[in-house]
Amino acid sequence: MATIWIFLLSAALVGLDQLTKYLATLFLAGQGGVPFIPGVLEFRYALNQGAAFSMLTGYRWLLIIVTAAALAAVLYILLSHKLHFKSQELCLIFIFSGGVGNLIDRILHGYVVDFFHTVFMEFPIFNVADSFIVIGVILLLFLMLRQELKERRKKRMKTRQKTSQTDGETNDAGQL
Repeated sequence: MATIWIFLLSAALVGLDQLTKYLATLFLAGQGGVPFIPGVLEFRYALNQGAAFSMLTGYRWLLIIVTAAALAAVLYILLSHKLHFKSQELCLIFIFSGGVGNLIDRILHGYVVDFFHTVFMEFPIFNVADSFIVIGVILLLFLMLRQELKERRKKRMKTRQKTSQTDGETNDAGQL
């Protein structure tokens, strides 16, 4: 993907994340749970000073430094053009954009705005940026697994071809 498109798509995704957090703050703060899909998902405003599952609460600057370092690594990979597939780039753009969205909150406010709450199971409240990160990671793992299975299949085919060629040579030699 051309570098300009990486930045344009990332900016659009970060903008969507920031817009949803702004709207959540505007309309959900102090409201309690607002049903979206009854029994499944509700909007519930929450401020998270930690990372996933509120881990590392109170370690704002550590989270900022670790997130910035991780984002720099992802950006380096994206811009190095060493990825073999556009789908891998797209996954990394989602991960990068989600990380930037949450980093903006941590730097500006000292917390991340969360607002999606699953009702049907116990799960931490999350936001659009979190969703981008999770979607990017899951799809990237799927792509990597699929590629690994393809490579293993190719190796097995080559091994079978070599074995059948060797068996053919043995049979030919044995018939002389």
